[in-house]
Amino acid sequence: MATARFKAAALTSEIDLNAIAAHFGIRRKYRWEDSLALGESALQGVVLEPAGKSVRLFSFGSVVFVNCQHHEIMDVIRYLGQVDSGLAGVGGLTYTDDYRIEVSAEEEPSVNNGCLAVSREEGYQREMVATVLAKSVALERTELGTNALLDEIEDVVALLGQGRLTMSDEQLARMSARILGFRLSTLSYIMLLDKPDITWVNEGAAELYNELGALFELADRYESIRHKTEALMDITTVFAGLSHAKRGNRLEWAVIILIAIEIVLSVADMVLR
Repeated sequence: MATARFKAAALTSEIDLNAIAAHFGIRRKYRWEDSLALGESALQGVVLEPAGKSVRLFSFGSVVFVNCQHHEIMDVIRYLGQVDSGLAGVGGLTYTDDYRIEVSAEEEPSVNNGCLAVSREEGYQREMVATVLAKSVALERTELGTNALLDEIEDVVALLGQGRLTMSDEQLARMSARILGFRLSTLSYIMLLDKPDITWVNEGAAELYNELGALFELADRYESIRHKTEALMDITTVFAGLSHAKRGNRLEWAVIILIAIEIVLSVADMVLR
């Protein structure tokens, strides 16, 4: 039985595929929705034993390694960091997922937790597995970032419950930008609503992509992030309204105090005359 082992890792928010492709002598213009595959020949000199190994990179920051050991994965990341500065600071693997393709003539084709069992490997299968894994780990990165932001919001809400609003306009702006960034990354960068081009011309690829997407719950997880970011935006809108109201009250009091001072000065001037 032949086995292809996949390890996906979300390393950063963006990878420059064109710079990496040019470094390896690949003369092609990569679009945001494309992925870059590096096979055995490209990995010569990057890992000691490149036979049977490959790497697929995605513009939204995920990399999928096939049949690579941990030390080989770190060697590839360090090497790519010399080409793309966005990968230079990656020191470990935080958001990862594993899967494998098991090929056996006796196997009934099936999509299972942890492996895809097939009687004969088709050319599109590795691309579909890598694409779904890449999106899954990128989603995990976004999910944890969204949850961290929810925890921050809870602290602010607790202070608000005590009648204290401590967030400045700059803090509100930064928080809103982070929320919008999460929504943008899931929809535009990770392209969860888009399918690989091959699925439009290959029925088997489309079916496999849909089954794997359901297995890794890509749609449900996207909806969860969308609902969380909508709730976060609603909360920050309330904070902004309270902040503006607070500032308005301060301005009103400032005007009242200035008027009172003017009246006092006028009365004092009249008395002195």
